[in-house]
Amino acid sequence: MNPRKKVDLKLIIVGALGVGKTSLLHQYVHKTFFEEYQTTLGASILSKIIILDDTTLKLQIWDTGGQERFRSVVSTFYKGSDGCILAFDVTDPESFEALGIWRDDVLAKIIPMEQSYPMVVLGNKIDLEDRKVPQEVAHGWCKEKDMPYFEVSAKNDINVVQAFEVLASRALLRYQGTVENHLVESIKLSPGQPKSRCC
Repeated sequence: MNPRKKVDLKLIIVGALGVGKTSLLHQYVHKTFFEEYQTTLGASILSKIIILDDTTLKLQIWDTGGQERFRSVVSTFYKGSDGCILAFDVTDPESFEALGIWRDDVLAKIIPMEQSYPMVVLGNKIDLEDRKVPQEVAHGWCKEKDMPYFEVSAKNDINVVQAFEVLASRALLRYQGTVENHLVESIKLSPGQPKSRCC
């Protein structure tokens, strides 16, 4: 491992109210699960340091509120983010149907707007019996949008680490690509001779 390689990444987790965004984040960062969480108003931030591909990543993960009335406030947190988790509840079809709106909202705020922005979709609460969103339907939607899909349970810690680390890995690749582009741009020499100025 090269300890000099350190990268800070800002990730966001979005989705409808009550899909388990805070539970997923606490499971990933603290390995804890509580039955009750207060509704997130605006956003809260948790950090986690991981090592991926010989690079130390400091993940700053923004947990955003899912209430419709906070949508305009929440969307200000998207700016400057390196990747996004879109979460829904497999027992709540409305939360799945809202994914497209959340995705479009995030992409509209990313500057410059780009399709290569990393996103991962999580279908949470697979531990519950009353599933309403079939796995094939969720898979199909994600395949169409070219986004990885994970069936997860924040309660039973199923696929949570894998999902966050796939996003982190994609965000790192995008970050490295951006850095390389900036370096290339900055060392391009302008063509032609400098114009001589007369006395």
